[in-house]
Amino acid sequence: MLEVKELESGYGPMQVLWKPNLYAEKGKITSLLGPNGAGKSTLLATVFGSVKPWGGHVIYQGQEVTQLPTHKKVNAGLALVPEGKHLFPNMSVYENLSMGAYPKKALACKDASLELVYSLFPRLKERHKQKAGSLSGGEQQMVTIGRALMTCPKLIMLDEPSQGLAPLLVDMMFETVLKMKEEIGLTILLVEQNARASIDAADYVYIMHEGTTKFHGLPEKIRESDKIREAYLGS
Repeated sequence: MLEVKELESGYGPMQVLWKPNLYAEKGKITSLLGPNGAGKSTLLATVFGSVKPWGGHVIYQGQEVTQLPTHKKVNAGLALVPEGKHLFPNMSVYENLSMGAYPKKALACKDASLELVYSLFPRLKERHKQKAGSLSGGEQQMVTIGRALMTCPKLIMLDEPSQGLAPLLVDMMFETVLKMKEEIGLTILLVEQNARASIDAADYVYIMHEGTTKFHGLPEKIRESDKIREAYLGS
């Protein structure tokens, strides 16, 4: 569904991506692992278009979308949940979620999308009138993911969704990621520092280091390789 071919990008004169390759299969969870500074977040941002590609290709549903503007990628069904909680703190949970339904096709199915979000995150329904800035960190992460789901995506890219969450909430977050695949049929590209949980959730795993993809394979292949885990995952 999504193919990254020898993608290059960076910030100013600093190159961060050095021709990584990646393929995310439709209806599957693809986990992207690696140490801090490996270029994982930059890869997601470059695919999405918020960081301008310097070279290489992004193929989505068989179409070249490398230079397509971000809003057109959203209209085509791509969504990115960036690292951190980018909310409107003085707006209610409902208002924050509604902001995700700005594309024309998403607006047409806003009510159905809202019910879907509330079914995944019942706590948000309970707090729909509450200001987003007053929520706990875990609840704010739910709103961030929920807002992306309001765009009616076919493929969602999650950048560190469990960052800063308590262990119990981390488990709940990964349960939700699995529901997004199994119950909604979403294709998911997942960037996570929690290597064990990310590998357990994945159908396929890529490992990045120094701006490129060094290894890839089925989760069991990564689990069984002490060399890979010690060199790139610190475990």
